Amino acid sequence: MKPADLRAFCLSFNAAVEEFPFSRHQELSTFKVLGKIFAFGALDEKPLTLTLKAEPENAILQREQYPAIVPGWHVNKRHWNTVTVGELPDAVVRELIEDSYDLVVAGLPKAERLRLDRG
Repeated sequence: MKPADLRAFCLSFNAAVEEFPFSRHQELSTFKVLGKIFAFGALDEKPLTLTLKAEPENAILQREQYPAIVPGWHVNKRHWNTVTVGELPDAVVRELIEDSYDLVVAGLPKAERLRLDRG
């Protein structure tokens, strides 16, 4: 998956935006839904990696199943994985991104989730 495809996929989700909030890491694309991060990575770096939220049990299983998935970079390693994008099938990367987005949305207050549903 190319950086442009990755960016487009992350932005395809309802209310998703890309921001660059870290002054020390200005190259870090941060994808958010209603202010909450669901994915981040330096899309111009090689290898291309993306850090994604995961259920703790799934995070461990994903790391065991794929050598290209490791504990999250600079985040709570129980809840986040860093994925080397080019070493996984595109379908797996898309599924991991969607799972991360869904997990973050599920953690939003009910009123915000309802706002998303109304689009």
